[in-house]
Amino acid sequence: MQGNESTRLVCSILAMDQSCFSYKVCRFCETPVSDDKPAEFICNNRKCAGRRRSSKRLFRLLFSIGTETRVMNVVAFDRAAQVIFGCSAQEFFDFSIQHPCAVKIASKVLVGELLKVTLNTPKRGKAEHLRMTNIVPMSSDFEPVIETLRKVDWS
Repeated sequence: MQGNESTRLVCSILAMDQSCFSYKVCRFCETPVSDDKPAEFICNNRKCAGRRRSSKRLFRLLFSIGTETRVMNVVAFDRAAQVIFGCSAQEFFDFSIQHPCAVKIASKVLVGELLKVTLNTPKRGKAEHLRMTNIVPMSSDFEPVIETLRKVDWS
């Protein structure tokens, strides 16, 4: 794929990177902020003009997917990822704090899931992975990750 091309395909999730599934942003302008910033901070983005803002989390999920002909690594950002997780990144982050194995279980739950996706080339030249910008689960009995995790006996 070159330039601003997009491709639609059917694929299966082979793996999900468990090391980092979300990132912190300014709640107002969505500028990324470091994880060590406090819940409220001074945002220096020109949209915020140095005002005190709170943060939230957005999804950034790295997947290995397979099609009939190839295997590739792709990234799903917040809007697309919410389709398969069934919640916001902040909600999943909070859930994973209470249940430390949640990310590992989520990864296992998603392996083998059949999806129809739209892949786009990155808008920034330095980005290395195609973007999954539209995700449609193919299984009629698909259940979002958060719903599956809520059924787990955590005791």
